[in-house]
Amino acid sequence: MRSSVEGAQQNTSSPGGALLVLAAAVLWGTTGTAATFAPSAGPIAIGAAAMGVGGLLQAAVAVRALRRDAVILRAHPVLVLLGAVSVAIYPLAFYAGMHLAGVAVGTVVALASGPLFAAILERVIDRSPLGTQWLVSAGLGLAGTVLLTIDGAAGRSSGDVPLGVGLALIAGATYALYTWVARRLMGAGAGSRAAMGSVFGIGGLLLVPVLIVSGGVFLTDSRNLAVGVYMALVPMFLGYLWFGMGLRTVSAKTATALTLAEPAVAAVLAWWIVGERLGVLGLAGIACIALCLAGLSWRRS
Repeated sequence: MRSSVEGAQQNTSSPGGALLVLAAAVLWGTTGTAATFAPSAGPIAIGAAAMGVGGLLQAAVAVRALRRDAVILRAHPVLVLLGAVSVAIYPLAFYAGMHLAGVAVGTVVALASGPLFAAILERVIDRSPLGTQWLVSAGLGLAGTVLLTIDGAAGRSSGDVPLGVGLALIAGATYALYTWVARRLMGAGAGSRAAMGSVFGIGGLLLVPVLIVSGGVFLTDSRNLAVGVYMALVPMFLGYLWFGMGLRTVSAKTATALTLAEPAVAAVLAWWIVGERLGVLGLAGIACIALCLAGLSWRRS
């Protein structure tokens, strides 16, 4: 659920800002475990509620910025639509992947693959070079994903984990795509709030029909409703709000390092609360992905 940190321009960091970024990462890391408390809702309903309502709230708090930068946004309709479609696909793929592959495997793969796909997009479209450090990091990420898939397949249906990992990779790709779109819109002159508000707002609108079709489960079960409200208001809305506030005084390098807490929190909660167990291969996979993320963070700082 992370936003791109490349837009941060500050070179200094403050303890308060760092705590806000870290708190946001912790909130994002709770989404996979929170979804398990509403199993009857299903991953599609959970995803539509989390990003649909959360996206509309993001647009609501950015109304003034959207009006100010309306001309710029209208000049790039394809970019805005591409980002919005990615926002709509992301939660459906993320929660379905987590449901099939397990909280730890699904969330770690999705969160770790996003920066890899982002770098590939920049290489293919923006012609940004990929250095040796990126290739080594990507290799570690791929190895970690394979190890997690093999480890996660134990005790689950043989076809569930590979399909879940595939959906998690789609989630990582769409995350990379909508953050790339937001950066392009900012590069065209739109403010960060307008860029994110437009992409998230339209993406939220695209998810409304899905929520209408699948959202009946939130009206018939108070537990499902509580989880849906938590997902939309806490990690999706409050998390992004805190992250944006933190970036005002935290450097890009520091923020990127702090957001590495997200997959760690997801894995720990899956073990502690959900009761998932990772074997030696799974732990080795998480270690490889942690090294991958550290390498990517260092390269982008």
